This record gives sequence, C-alpha cells and structure tokens, in this order.
Amino acid sequence: MGFPDRIERTVEIAHAPAKVWAALTTAEGLGTWFGNQAKIDLRPGGAAEMTWDHGHRAEMRVERVEEPRVFGYTWHIYGLPDEDPRRTYVEFTLEPAGTGTRLTVVESGFAQLPDDAHQKAFDGNTGGWKSELGELVEYLDAA
Repeated sequence: MGFPDRIERTVEIAHAPAKVWAALTTAEGLGTWFGNQAKIDLRPGGAAEMTWDHGHRAEMRVERVEEPRVFGYTWHIYGLPDEDPRRTYVEFTLEPAGTGTRLTVVESGFAQLPDDAHQKAFDGNTGGWKSELGELVEYLDAA
C-alpha cells in the first residue's frame, strides 16, 4: 500500500527572510518558538538539539545550509523507539515575498514506515507543523 511520504506547509510571514532565517537556525530562535532550549552547530553534518521543559528531547543532524534560503535536517521519527535508526528529512525554504517571506517546510521519509507507525508519525507531525509554524509567526511578531 502506498503511503503519503511528505508533509508540506507554506506560510506567509510579514518579516524579512534574514529575520526568519535567524529564527530557524539559531539556538535562541529554535529554543523560543520550537522548543524551550536549543543547541545548533549550523553546518552540514553539525548536531542540533531541542529540549522541552516537560522532558522531551529532539536530536537533529544538520544536512543542508544555504543561507538565507534553505535549511534542512534529519531527525527521529515521532512514535518510534529512541534506538530506531530511521529518520525523516525536514527542509525549510525561504523566498522573499514583497516585504515579507514565504516559508515552505517539507518533511519527507514517512513511506519507509509500516501501517501503524506511519499513521502515528504522519498524523502527529502534520498537526505538529501546523502548530509549530503558528508559534514561529507569533515569535517573530513579538520580536
């Protein structure tokens, strides 16, 4: 059975690409809108980590950095055991849109999962991106 392999969301943000880029690629930015704390080594192969006050942690590997246009990383798939080596790839693409930015996020790699794991990961991250991108806009508007 063929499963959807990717989640794609686009949001128009009323801030310049440089400001959106900083929110996506700095520890301060990620640790404010996405997690509660973050670390990032912003280079291909670099490690990044976000933690939340409730104890959840997300480890990422930076895969692509083309400032100020493309930022990509791989991370653990929601719902799988911590030791599972499978990952999805997340890529943010920033395009100038008037005085703001059109931000597209694509997360791919879900087709590698069996039925039960696919449904949990795909649905969880589909809702997650909707929520997180809203938090990104709120963070940028407040800054």
